[in-house]
Amino acid sequence: MSALILIVEDEPHLAEILEAYARQEGFRTERAADGNTAMTLFHAARPDLILLDLMLPGRSGLDVLRSVRAEGRTGVILVTARAEETDQVVGLELGADDYVVKPFRPREVMARVRAVLRRTQEALEPLSAPTRVGALEVDTRAVSVRVHGAPLSLTPAEFRLLAHLASAPGRAFTREELLEGALPDSDAMERVVDAHLTSVRRKLEANGAPGLLHTVRGVGYRLAET
Repeated sequence: MSALILIVEDEPHLAEILEAYARQEGFRTERAADGNTAMTLFHAARPDLILLDLMLPGRSGLDVLRSVRAEGRTGVILVTARAEETDQVVGLELGADDYVVKPFRPREVMARVRAVLRRTQEALEPLSAPTRVGALEVDTRAVSVRVHGAPLSLTPAEFRLLAHLASAPGRAFTREELLEGALPDSDAMERVVDAHLTSVRRKLEANGAPGLLHTVRGVGYRLAET
């Protein structure tokens, strides 16, 4: 069965365009024009991916994103206006997988949709065994992360970035290397790496693994070898 896309957009013309292109690509669709309806459809339909406008009447797009992320790893692409750059970064830190900026080209949006669906539905090529770095265990076969034996909830993009870092503990990766190695289907800018890894660091620290993920000034990021 084809993937189900939930389009959350309060501008009817834009929603209709996105829906038409999604269906042309073979996706099934649901539409919501406000945040409350979006959450109702999310619970009822369990979409594979959400195209989420940030500026919604009533419940905001960021609030919808928080609620979706509290319940699982559904792919989320933010649809933003250029003036909402701060919200873009906040959205990525909350766990969005990608974003597109209005005005957008519908075919570009569909390319992003396919890329995020691939990342959420396909695991990384498995290693022979889970990778362990100190208290951290990364299992690419199960697409899971544990800290001190307890599961750590990450978005697909966060998982891929952390797994890439864990493949070479102690090595400093540039942001460009992380984008190419972990998010090759995305044409997002390097600051997206910063937003995702800020979220990963916060989760590691909250689960008893402070000091594991390091920022290397002028370079990028590395995992400690301990």
